[in-house]
Amino acid sequence: MHAWGGDQVEEAVAGCVAALRPAVDRDWAAVNAAGLEWSCHQTAFHIAEDLIAYAANLAGRAQNAYVPFEITLDEGTGNADLLHVIETTGALLAAAVRTAPREVRGFHPYPFRSANREGFAAMGIAEVLAHTHDIAGGLGLEYEPPSALAESVLTRIFPHVQPGPDHWRTFLWATGRGELPGRARLTEWRWNNNLALPADRLTLEGITPAAARDLVAGGDGGFEWIEGGPFEGTREASGFMLKAYEGGVHRPEFGVFALVRKEDGRAIGGMGFHGVPDQEGRVEIGYDLAEPARGNGYATEALRALADWALARDDVHTLFATIDHENAASQRVVARAGFTRATVEEEKSHGELETDLRLYVLKG
Repeated sequence: MHAWGGDQVEEAVAGCVAALRPAVDRDWAAVNAAGLEWSCHQTAFHIAEDLIAYAANLAGRAQNAYVPFEITLDEGTGNADLLHVIETTGALLAAAVRTAPREVRGFHPYPFRSANREGFAAMGIAEVLAHTHDIAGGLGLEYEPPSALAESVLTRIFPHVQPGPDHWRTFLWATGRGELPGRARLTEWRWNNNLALPADRLTLEGITPAAARDLVAGGDGGFEWIEGGPFEGTREASGFMLKAYEGGVHRPEFGVFALVRKEDGRAIGGMGFHGVPDQEGRVEIGYDLAEPARGNGYATEALRALADWALARDDVHTLFATIDHENAASQRVVARAGFTRATVEEEKSHGELETDLRLYVLKG
């Protein structure tokens, strides 16, 4: 999977400028952007503010808040120069995305208080697409970005939104700007950056639908893997996650995580949930490691981190792991993480198991 982000930011900004340039001689301050209380001028400046803020937080490795600065326009800045400001701030975000290491994260408040380079790129593109649509609507201009650009944003920061046949219309619906057959119009919306859970030597990085699609197709999902990775189980789990996304039932916090080593930024395996918690707060966990990473305690470390995070939630009360009865190494992993062999009653409540499988349980 080739590096994604910088080129797409520039593509989105170029499309914005091309769409709005025919109206630079009009008074943007006198016309509201479609659906907003801001004028077209305010909305265009807002695009630039977002682009530079995202560039700053990523390049500056901001951890707890936005980098404390603002940009202003010189007195009398015209519309053509305002478009130049958007081009410039877009170029700065593209450069920050291209130069940031894949594992670097910077502050963003929603939903998990951080984003990686793909997240910041996708958020910047989303702001450009959405607000160019708003400004064009206010000015009576035609605007529709490439479908692939809208899709790339949806599969990175809208994993909770079921995809539709028209990616641009789906994006407009997902941002409260349009309607889709069979779906209620949104009055509130949020994007959703992937979750990253820290462990001692690892970071568990949430796999997005875009990454899952690439893994299922035989790619690397945007991760640098150690020899032997990704293992078959990670690809299979990504396939299940992708089906849930396409079916509109995916909850990204209960998806699949790549286990990334902090010392070198390389992925060594995958771990995740087999779905969302049931009504009784029960959910199953599965995992695998590339062979060269086994025997170092990584799986136990990651399982403890994921289990602690899950059981701290109000909607999770019990974790399950299903293990082949001959897989002694995996049984030792779950035991070290605090799981115990399920009782007969627990096995019955979990459902019928194949004869060669054993069920292990960890309760909150």
